[in-house]
Amino acid sequence: MAWDEWEQLKAEAAERQSTRMQLNQLPPDGGSGSGGNSKTSHGDLTVGQDDLAAIGDRAFALFDKLNSQGKVADASTGSAATDLKTQGFALGGALERVDQQWEKQLRSLIDACAHISNHMEFSGKVHQGDEYHIVGQVSSIATLDQGFDENPNNPEGR
Repeated sequence: MAWDEWEQLKAEAAERQSTRMQLNQLPPDGGSGSGGNSKTSHGDLTVGQDDLAAIGDRAFALFDKLNSQGKVADASTGSAATDLKTQGFALGGALERVDQQWEKQLRSLIDACAHISNHMEFSGKVHQGDEYHIVGQVSSIATLDQGFDENPNNPEGR
C-alpha cells in the first residue's frame, strides 16, 4: 500500500467518524449549547438546595411506602409455599425462592431510597461548606502572594 493510499484511507475514516461521533462540549464561542445564559459564573451545572430536598423527600416517601407495603403478601406467600411443599408440589419450593428473592430485592431498593434521601438532604449543605472552605483557602493564598510582592528595603513601595 502506497503512502498516498494510506493517507486517503485515514482521511475517509476520519470523515466517517466525524459524522457519527460527537462529544458533548461547549460550542467554540463559549455558549451553553442549550440556549441558556452563557455569562453565568457557575456554568451550566447548578442545583439549589430546594431541588435536592424535593428529591430527598420523594425518595423518603418511596422508602416509607416500600417499607410498609412491600411485605404485604409476605405471610400469605410463605404460607402458600409451605402448603404446596407439604403437598409435594415442586412449585412450593419455587415460590419460596421467589419470595426470598423478592425480600432481597425489596431490601436493596429500600436501602437505596434511604441512601438517596439522606444524600440529597445534606448534599447541598455539605457542598456549600466546601465552597466556603475553598474560598478561604484561595483568599489565604492571595494574602501570601501579596507578601512576596513586598520589598523589604522599601516598606512603603513595592
